[in-house]
Amino acid sequence: MPSRIRLEDRECPLSTTAQHVGEWWTLLILHDAFDGYTRFDQFQQNLNISTSMLTARLKTLVADDLLERRLYQDKPARYEYVLTERGRSLRPVIVALAAWGNRHLAPQERSMILVDAASGEEIEPVLVDARTGRPIDDSEAFVFAAGPAAGAAMRARYTELHRQRLGRADTQ
Repeated sequence: MPSRIRLEDRECPLSTTAQHVGEWWTLLILHDAFDGYTRFDQFQQNLNISTSMLTARLKTLVADDLLERRLYQDKPARYEYVLTERGRSLRPVIVALAAWGNRHLAPQERSMILVDAASGEEIEPVLVDARTGRPIDDSEAFVFAAGPAAGAAMRARYTELHRQRLGRADTQ
């Protein structure tokens, strides 16, 4: 059976990221890891996840270099799962997903919020351009474009989108 994934999707950073963290349990395990959980039984108890599913997800997270499996007890052998640098770099993604969810709930319906650790005050995370400090949520001001490694299909996609944007600008 031919693959349903288009060539440009295979090189797309969104597609490759989704392969690593796009699964429900994976995001929840990472969230727990950011909250300080490291041990199999902690993840299992907190998430109420089956042993086989947790084992499979942890193996994948280790293989993807998002978690490191470390021996913490010899007899019997027991391991903990610690975020790697690559795994820690996903924290803004998890925070952004949670913030997006909270923006669509009434304040009394939010079960988890992000607060300043020192003051306890709730904060509102935003993604900004590091160079200018401008929020990047404006899809007219900030657009995707083909990068240096883009193949022909990806270049064609963004060339066409650029042409369409120019056409809309000319009619306004």
